[in-house]
Amino acid sequence: MSDQTIRVLIVDDHPMVAEGIQSILESYDEIQVVGTLSSGQEAVEKATDLAPDVILMDLNMPGLGGLSATEIILERLPRTRILILSMHDSPEYISTALSHGAKGYVLKDVPTEEIKQAIDAVMRGEQYLCTGASGSLQPKGESTREALTGREQTILLELAQGKSNKEVAQALDISVRTVETHRKNIKRKLGISSTAGLTRYALEHGVLQGTSPGF
Repeated sequence: MSDQTIRVLIVDDHPMVAEGIQSILESYDEIQVVGTLSSGQEAVEKATDLAPDVILMDLNMPGLGGLSATEIILERLPRTRILILSMHDSPEYISTALSHGAKGYVLKDVPTEEIKQAIDAVMRGEQYLCTGASGSLQPKGESTREALTGREQTILLELAQGKSNKEVAQALDISVRTVETHRKNIKRKLGISSTAGLTRYALEHGVLQGTSPGF
């Protein structure tokens, strides 16, 4: 690692977990813990001001969960690396976290020094899966249609109501370019080329009734 300070934000609704991680990380000279927050909503609201290089994000929190918070933060701070902290080692959780933009996945029961290894890895631009997590991710063969993330479902809902990219951007307080990127990803995942097709898909799959994924 270089001598440059790594700014780390910890987001976990269990104070003892957050404090434990903080005390370990602060023993490293090159790491500065810029905050400990207890909800995804707090993370979304404060991430820009705190400007972390790495966010350790709990997966399951009341209100806005870690996955949705990850997507929203990365829209605003695309260079931030987010590591998901979780007790779940199932492939579905891990692959979903990575599809939402997380750079790594660390189980909460790993030795604390492994969290430091994960931070170092993502700062080098690598993906990091802790031992238990990587072992549960088996290479997939021909996969089924790639699922939409929660944020993409939100964008799809807005588009299916006939809103323009600019109107969606204003409604969600994001840039038009971000909406265009989401729209492109949605069309690619669903294999749909037209707005009418997106609307039809939304109607057929209950998106317009406000259904949302279980994460």
